[in-house]
Amino acid sequence: MRSIFKFITPKLVILAIMLCSWQGCTISYKFNGAALDYNVYRTIFVSDFPIRAALVYPPLQQTFENELLDYISRNTRLQIVDTSADLQLEGEITGYSLSPQAVTEDAYASRTRLTIQVRIKYTDNRQEGKDIDQTFSAYRDFDSSEMITDVQDDLCMQISKELVDLIFNATLGNW
Repeated sequence: MRSIFKFITPKLVILAIMLCSWQGCTISYKFNGAALDYNVYRTIFVSDFPIRAALVYPPLQQTFENELLDYISRNTRLQIVDTSADLQLEGEITGYSLSPQAVTEDAYASRTRLTIQVRIKYTDNRQEGKDIDQTFSAYRDFDSSEMITDVQDDLCMQISKELVDLIFNATLGNW
């Protein structure tokens, strides 16, 4: 009985592939997470992301913008342009805050949380109803015995990567 399945199964797979190609079916896989039709979408405009938070860490803007542009370049075939485009991604960094976490018995915080918020306005100039206006937030905790100035660069990079991933999935990833 097993020998029959060994003989029949490969032939059925080949037959199914032939039928699909004859009927005009196509099988496509997208391993990068992007759900874009590159026949429709060819360009994207990504604006600057100014910091509009009460607490400002100037290098954050450049860190976030670079991470966003690099991620789009690595994971799509979209051309990033400086003028009107098929897709537009605009926004601002609206929050940069520190808050105490994990208070110990002597009423001191043993951990501190750095939270960053980014407001995104995503505009699809090719199809109506796909626009997004949303705020994304991510955070990292660090030991309160460390100075924020010592860990700030690394935390901002980690948080920026997470925010870019969230933004990509909600906009270009079309999850």
